[in-house]
Amino acid sequence: MTEIHYVRPQILHVTTPLQLVSGAELPSYDLVYETYGELNVDGSNAVLICHALSGDHHVTGFHEGDNKPGWWHDYIGPGKPVDTNEFFVVCSNNLGSCRGSSGPATINPNTGKIYGPDFPIVTCRDWVNSQNSLRQHLGINQWAAVVGGSMGGMQVMQWAIDYPDKLRHALVIAAAPKLSAQNIAFNEVARRAIMTDPEFHGGRFIEAGTTPKGGLALARMLGHLTYLSDDMMGAKFGRELRSESLKYSFDVEFQVESYLRYQGEKFATKQNFDANTYLLMTKALDYFDPAAEFNNDLSAAFAQTQASFLVVSFTSDWRFSPARSREIVRALLDNDHSVSYAEIESEHGHDAFLLPNAHYEGIFRAYMNRIKQEWHA
Repeated sequence: MTEIHYVRPQILHVTTPLQLVSGAELPSYDLVYETYGELNVDGSNAVLICHALSGDHHVTGFHEGDNKPGWWHDYIGPGKPVDTNEFFVVCSNNLGSCRGSSGPATINPNTGKIYGPDFPIVTCRDWVNSQNSLRQHLGINQWAAVVGGSMGGMQVMQWAIDYPDKLRHALVIAAAPKLSAQNIAFNEVARRAIMTDPEFHGGRFIEAGTTPKGGLALARMLGHLTYLSDDMMGAKFGRELRSESLKYSFDVEFQVESYLRYQGEKFATKQNFDANTYLLMTKALDYFDPAAEFNNDLSAAFAQTQASFLVVSFTSDWRFSPARSREIVRALLDNDHSVSYAEIESEHGHDAFLLPNAHYEGIFRAYMNRIKQEWHA
C-alpha cells in the first residue's frame, strides 16, 4: 500500500517593504508555502518549484481531510523525478494569487479592507524577489535547482538572470522567453470576459457580495482551450453528441461543449478562483520579456547567468511551441552556457508538462539525478 504523505502550508510574513517593478510598494506581505523532504547539513539539496497561472504552493502530497493531491504529484515526491527522499523541495504561492499569499482577496493593512482591484500589478521579477525573501528565511544560500513549467518556467529564467549566483540549475519546462501577440490577445479576451461581467463591479465584487462567475468561466474556457491540442481534443471528443441526434438549438449538443462549460463552471465555483487574481496573473504573463532591458537581445539577457539549464518542450504545445524553447536554447548557447534540450512527443498540448509521460519522466529524473550526484560526489 502506498504511504500517504500529508503536508501543512506555512506562512512567511515579510515586514520589509517590497518595491514592485510598477513603482508601487507592498509595505508588508504574506507568502504561503510548503516544504517537502529535509534540508541537508550544508543546505545543498534545496529545490524551488515555481507554479503556473492557476497553480499554488500545494505541489505534491495531501492535506489532511482532502484527497486531492498537489498539482505536480506525479513528478515530485518520494522516489519520483524530484525525489523528496533526497531533495528539500519548496513551493510558494505567488503574490497576487488567491491561495493564501497576499493578493486581491486579502486585507490591505493600510485600509483594513479587502484589496480587491487596489492590489498592485505584479510581475515575474516581483515574484522572484519575494521568493528570494523566502530563500533567506529558510537559510538557503543557493538553490540546487529552480524548476517551473509554463509561467513557472518564466520565473525560473528570471531567477537565473536576477540572482545568477543563487541557483546551480534552471529547469525551464513548456515556457517561452516572452508571449507572442496571439497569446497576449487570448489573455486580453479573457480579461474582457471578466471585466464586462455585470457582477464584476469594477473589481469590488467581494464588497458587493457577488462573483463574476460567468466572465470567469468564459475566461477559463478560453484558457483551457489553448492548453489542449487539436489532435487530443479530436481523439477525446471528435464531434460526439451528448444525445442521439441534433436538436437545432443553442443548448449544449456536442461533448466538447459540455466539457469546456464544465471546466469553466468548476473553476469559477468549486475552485473559487478570484477574478482579480486572474487579471493579475495574465498581465504578469504579458509583461514578461527579459530581453526588453537588453535592447531586445535575449542572448544579452542571459549573458550573466551562471546556472546550467534543462529546457523541455512538447511537440503539440501550440501555446508555448518548441520553437519558443529553441529561442531560449540558442540564446544560452550564444553565451557558451551549459544547456540540455529535450523535445517530448505528446498529444496533450500545453498541459503535457503536468501529465504522465515516460520519455518526459525519464529525462526529468536523469537530470535531477545528475544534480544529486554533485553533492554525493
